[in-house]
Parts: sequence; C-alpha cells; structure tokens
Amino acid sequence: MFQITLKAARVNAGLTQTDVAKAIGKSKSTILKWEKGKCDIDIKSFYKMCKLYHVTPELILLPEQ
Repeated sequence: MFQITLKAARVNAGLTQTDVAKAIGKSKSTILKWEKGKCDIDIKSFYKMCKLYHVTPELILLPEQ
C-alpha cells in the first residue's frame, strides 16, 4: 500500500488528468490507467509527475509505516 496515491497527489495539486497529460506529454487515458494501476508507469514520467505534484517519489513509493 502506498502512503498516497497518484490520483490523491494530482487532486491535492489541483490538477486534472488533462492538465497532467499536457504537462508531461502523455494522453489523458494513459494518466487514468496509471492512476487505476491498469499499466505500469515509466520512471521518467513518474518523476515528472512527482515534480508537477510537488511531492517526493518516496511519499508515493514507500509503504505505510
């Protein structure tokens, strides 16, 4: 289990899936699939999203304590 989800980080940053898709050069459907865990996210896009959301990768990747 993650500390926060990609969707929660996006919503907390006040962004839509369309905003994120445009910012990182992916489609809205790709963002949706990543948020639902339907496909794996590439590391470069993951780091771009973390920067866009103003969260550290560890906040999403580390398991809950």
